[in-house]
Amino acid sequence: MGKYKEKRDKINTLVDKNKFYTTNDAISILKEVDASKFNETIDLSVQLGIDPKKSDQQIKYAIVPPHSLGKPVKVLAVCNGDNQAKAKEAGADIVGGEEIVEKILSEKWVDYDVVICTPDLMPKLGKCGQVLGPKGIMPSPKMGTVTKDISKAINEAKAGRIEIKNDKLALANFPVAKKSFEKDQILDNILFLMNSLNSAKPSSSKGVYLKKITLSSTMGPGIKIDVSSLKDDIKKLSGVSV
Repeated sequence: MGKYKEKRDKINTLVDKNKFYTTNDAISILKEVDASKFNETIDLSVQLGIDPKKSDQQIKYAIVPPHSLGKPVKVLAVCNGDNQAKAKEAGADIVGGEEIVEKILSEKWVDYDVVICTPDLMPKLGKCGQVLGPKGIMPSPKMGTVTKDISKAINEAKAGRIEIKNDKLALANFPVAKKSFEKDQILDNILFLMNSLNSAKPSSSKGVYLKKITLSSTMGPGIKIDVSSLKDDIKKLSGVSV
């Protein structure tokens, strides 16, 4: 309890819950909080100005950040013919065709992290929606996991792509870095990912798009980010008005 109270007191000293911080300052605070016994993940939570009930305002895509989080992923590639050789060469952990679909259906088999499927087999794999859907691993063209370029999709999955999507409350929660990263690397990833999220704004979404942003770590505090300051940083990065 002594160490926990000491850590909590330090967090209370470092973080003013009523204050909005620049991204740089928020990163510095998270780095300063005593490290855990494991390499914590740093996450962003973004309240979006969208209507999550409208299909044309859904945010759902995947992207590879400049600095990989290094999380190993087990990739299942569902394809036929020459694509099977390409998938194996690209590093897919499991490769198969129609027989894979049958295995998923009969065994409720989900021993993998990412499923990548070629368009020709997607109608068959679609039968597995009740198995793959609840796990959040059903392939989707928007996520780049239904594709003719199976090698590229596997390479991106192995490189540590990050999935960005909104929930029912119009929140997008996603990892951005590891606490062990250098400050510049964390900032690079945040700006890159936030620039991509800003670019994904649906045309039918009106008003303020990036409403509230919080940066946190697995065992650390949640720090409110000054949205205007972050927009300025994104503008410098992209050269586009936000």
